[in-house]
Amino acid sequence: MNALSGRVAIITGGSEGLGLAISRAYLEAGACALICSRETTKVDSAVATLRGEGHTAEKALGIAGDVSDPQDAKRIVDTTLNVWGKLDILVNNAGVYGPKGPIDDVDWDLWVKAVGINLVGSVLMCRTVLPHFRRQKYGKIIQISGGGATKPMPMVSAYAASKAAVVRFAETLAQEVKPFNIDVNSIAPGALNTKMLGEILQAGPERVGEQFYNAAVAQHNAGGDSPVRAAALAVFLGSSETDGITGKLISAIWDPWERFNEYRADLIATDIYTLRRVVPKDRALGWGHDAS
Repeated sequence: MNALSGRVAIITGGSEGLGLAISRAYLEAGACALICSRETTKVDSAVATLRGEGHTAEKALGIAGDVSDPQDAKRIVDTTLNVWGKLDILVNNAGVYGPKGPIDDVDWDLWVKAVGINLVGSVLMCRTVLPHFRRQKYGKIIQISGGGATKPMPMVSAYAASKAAVVRFAETLAQEVKPFNIDVNSIAPGALNTKMLGEILQAGPERVGEQFYNAAVAQHNAGGDSPVRAAALAVFLGSSETDGITGKLISAIWDPWERFNEYRADLIATDIYTLRRVVPKDRALGWGHDAS
């Protein structure tokens, strides 16, 4: 319950869905949280909900802002530092699917905007908090990934491309800032029944493809994975328990992250839970550069 006691976090896209679940989990774990989203009404509603659950104004604050706008990113970080005098954790949760359909048919401006929110906004928030993290020689950055990071997703190419880039950026940044004791990790939260799933159902098979649409219907009917587990992983990665574990893409649903301390040496010393290229040997084939 006190895993994040005394810590201050920024949670982007924190007003609904997984973001709200993470905001709640952070407050319950003892953190102070600045919750941001693009829409003022949603931020205000989320903060009101959290305060109604017993979280005080001294712990939970909200601010509207576009994370892909440099002035808004600076305002979000400056507000956090002005209110609490410190900042320990950045959770980059803000994300959208973007336009749905074949790449040569979708609205190009919306495609670019989706990449701007998912990737550029994530990188910009990291750029904005890093000077502070470097000065204090400590910090935690948590990126929220998605299915697009590890597999092709036809008809939602802006989402797939940007989420893969988010994870590779996290792996790259992790190496850049490791000397400053800043850990950067990504979370694959699972198949969640959020408003983004509703977008796929509303778009229909003609815009997202028969296979993706049918999978969305099945997920909706089954109830999807619980956001509570992904939120708990976000708490874990924001805590001192994971100091030194960095540059990983961790599945909230499938990976044994509760027992990572048992495997700390393996996690730190290897490329486990990172993006990589599949080579013939991985598929038991005897050809390619690695053939004996």
